[in-house]
Amino acid sequence: MERFEKRIVVAQEDLDDLDHVNNVRYVQWIQDVSKEHWQTVAPNEMKAGILWVVKNHNIDYISAAVLGDEILIRTFISETKGAISVRCVEMYNDKTNQLLVRSHTEWVLLNALTLKPIRISEAIKKIFVRK
Repeated sequence: MERFEKRIVVAQEDLDDLDHVNNVRYVQWIQDVSKEHWQTVAPNEMKAGILWVVKNHNIDYISAAVLGDEILIRTFISETKGAISVRCVEMYNDKTNQLLVRSHTEWVLLNALTLKPIRISEAIKKIFVRK
């Protein structure tokens, strides 16, 4: 599957009481990179009338990141079935390549007007496949 990457630098406001990146911040980054991937690869006409919502997050916190660390975030779609897309997000310390976080999130595609789930079309699937 096609991967999407971005880098961020850990700032003071990202830290918890232990001076590690707060778990809530990781969840925000998971959602942000997922949305950014969709916004970047999907044409405007495809995005019209639909939206994605989270059904389930499964997150493994493997190692801590601290102030000033540069984090490489990679995301890709690992599976789609019906209205559900499973997205993997991995975060690495960019200097050491140490895996920090791995998540699998089930996203549900909804009709923006009815808020009812709709089947993920072949056209949507194709934009996430490596060419």
